[in-house]
Parts: sequence; C-alpha cells; structure tokens
Amino acid sequence: MTNFLVKLFVRDQDNLGDKNVRNAYGRLSGLVGIVANILLVIAKLFIGTISGSIAIMADAFNNITDVISSVLTVAGFKLASKPPDKRHPYGHGRYEYLTGLLISVLILVVALEFIKTSIDRILAPIPLIFSWIACIILVISILTKIWLAIFNRKLGKRIGSTTMAATALDSLSDVGATSVTLLALVLSKFSTLQLDGYAGILVALFILYSGVNVAKETLDLLLGQSPDGELINEIERRVVSYDGIIGIHDVMVHSYGPASYIATAHAEVSAAGNMLTLHDTIDRAEKDIAEELQVLLTLHMDPIDIDDERTMRLRGQVLELVQEIDPEMSIHDFRMISGETHTNLIFDVAVPWGSALSDEKIKTTVQEKITKLNKKYYVVMEIDKM
Repeated sequence: MTNFLVKLFVRDQDNLGDKNVRNAYGRLSGLVGIVANILLVIAKLFIGTISGSIAIMADAFNNITDVISSVLTVAGFKLASKPPDKRHPYGHGRYEYLTGLLISVLILVVALEFIKTSIDRILAPIPLIFSWIACIILVISILTKIWLAIFNRKLGKRIGSTTMAATALDSLSDVGATSVTLLALVLSKFSTLQLDGYAGILVALFILYSGVNVAKETLDLLLGQSPDGELINEIERRVVSYDGIIGIHDVMVHSYGPASYIATAHAEVSAAGNMLTLHDTIDRAEKDIAEELQVLLTLHMDPIDIDDERTMRLRGQVLELVQEIDPEMSIHDFRMISGETHTNLIFDVAVPWGSALSDEKIKTTVQEKITKLNKKYYVVMEIDKM
C-alpha cells in the first residue's frame, strides 16, 4: 500500500535531494494522517458518548491532536521546501524541526488535560455502557494505527525525516493507549469495578510519553546534535579518494534541515606538491560532494611534510603512544621544530566525546609518555572533540 500511494502521489520519487520531492512525501504523510484520524475521531466520539467512557473520549481527543499534527506536518514540509533568500541564505529546512516541536507541545497539553479529567472520573465514577460495536471500532482503530506507524516509518526512513519518525512513534503510542481503552471496556462487561478513570490516566500517560519523546528529539535537532556518523565517514572516504589528498580531519557538519548540510574540514596535502594543482583538486572535491551528497563542503588545505623521514617516523610513534591511552584517539597537524636544548612536537589530538579522561589528564599523560621516548621532546598539544 505504501509503495502504491508513493507512486500515485509523489513524482520523481527517487530524487530525494529535491526539496519539492521531500515536500510531496510530507504532504502525502500528512494527508493520509488527516483522513485516517478524522474518521477515527468521528467513530470514537460517537461510541464514547454512547458508552460514557472518559478513556474513549480521551482517545478521541488524542486523535484530534493527531489531525492537527498532520496539518502541521503538511505546513512544515511546505515551508521547509521554500528556496533560500537574503535573510535565510541556507534555506528554510529547520521549519520541519519547528513543526515537530509544536506537535510535541500540543500532545503534552492534551495529555495533562486528560490526566486531570481522568482523576475527576476516579473520584466521581460513572458506570460504563458496554457495546460490541464500540469494541469493534476500537479494534479497527488499533489496526489503523499500526498501519499508520508502518507507513510513516517507511516514508521517514526513505527521506530521512525525524518528523515522520516521530509521527510513527506517536501512532505506536496510540496503539498502546487504545488497547488499554479496549481492555477497560471489555472488563466493564464482566466486572463492577469502575476502571474507566484509571484507563483514562494510562491513555494520557501513553500520550504524555509520546509527547516527551517528540519534544526531546526535535529540541536535539534545533540545538545542534552530533552529525550522522555514516555521513561523516562518507565525506571522509570521498575526500581522501582524490589524488593528492593524504588525509582529512576536523570534519564539522551543521544541519539546516533534513538533507540540508554545510560542512567544513581540513584536507592534508603534501607541502612539496604543486599548490595550484592541489587547489584545483580541492575545488573538484567540494563540487562533487555538493552534487552527490547534497553537502555544501568547504575544505581547508593543510600542507604536511611527508618527505622528512624523521618527522613521519616520529609522527607514527606519537600516534601509537596516544592510542595506548584510547584506541579511538588520533592525531593530526603534526609538526616538529628542533632547537639546541629541546624539540617541540606540535600536534592536535582528536578525542571522542564522552571520554572518561579530562583534557588536562590526556595532555599530562601524553607528555609523560613522550618524555620517556626522549627527554628533549616538549609537547605543544591541542584537544579536539570528535
């Protein structure tokens, strides 16, 4: 069904770097969500009114927020597809993240309101009126939400959309919430216990959990979370594939929305090479990566002396010493300045985020290890986080 709908409503579906294609995927996701949730709202309000169940009514209003969320999704993708302008030279892709944040706030407000309403129902219970038609509609709702979760997860993976991934998670939360509502309704037929208010609280907690997760994910994106490791690896692999580029370090990637990235990096080249030729190579690498990965990359040339055997040998020794501390660490920009009384070893150490060692401890340990190598070696070192 997903592939059929994509073929029907998304032109040029495989051109995922095109903002208009992303917009079409977002519009499809939103419109399907709007239609499905409106039908569920009508059905649940009807059976909730007949049965007098606060849990079913909470579930119905949860679906109303889903309708609004779907409308916001369509609007967010539309705004995100706007081309760059003078005030926003890097585009409007972050509108998609803002949409996700608005959706999460809406979900949280509804959840808190229904917790309050459910507590009131516990304090003043009202008997439920059981009906098989209500059970059937709730089962249909569960199956619909399972399909919507699968549908949005597939679309989200296809275009790399966190908004669709959040929508899929929200649908799975709805499955849990509606299942609790169905269980409370069925138990009301065989028991005199008034479980509706408690079921309403459980439904609201499912909704609350979903809202917190959506809020956390979108806030991470707005604040600037770590770039995707696969993207970093692909940039590095492509850059070093060009003749004349020896290595790459200090890769920094900034997201201005899904599939909208700006990156900078240092490319190591031989200091003895032809600078004009190397500059042309750098330009080609930037241009190719922009076209193939949709990453606006700026490369800084770092000339290194690869012809000095002593420097290169010492660089290898220092790298081994650093990786004795942590195998994930690496070094770059290694230079050696010899003097009469001592020799300065100048380099940067790339340290993974979350390292148990402080920067000062790393510097002290590296200096101690290199001093054992030769007492005349003095370390001038900077710490980079990677």
